Amino acid sequence: DLSNRARGRWGEDQAARHYRRLGYRVIERNWSSRHGELDLVLERDGVIVFSEVKARRSDRYGPAAAAVGPDKQRRIRRLAAEWLDLRRPPRVGVRFDVVAITGVRLELFESAF
Repeated sequence: DLSNRARGRWGEDQAARHYRRLGYRVIERNWSSRHGELDLVLERDGVIVFSEVKARRSDRYGPAAAAVGPDKQRRIRRLAAEWLDLRRPPRVGVRFDVVAITGVRLELFESAF
């Protein structure tokens, strides 16, 4: 649905802006391979952050963060390993975040999984 894609794009814009305010550098947005897509790849202080962004108009169907369950987490980990293998960055730390946006309220869950 076009409105859901627009909402997702808006959410990713908000998340990227929030991370920049916190001093992160956005390396990739919507990086994809044949296995899926990473919403945001960021870096700060030698740590690469893979961030999954979920944006919902309301919590009618549950909180946005709940959409990142075990299957989605495994998929993101596999994609992150693929990204790291292709980029071969120097020895870095890695973290997995979730940004949940419900309405206009943004919550950042660092080290979510």
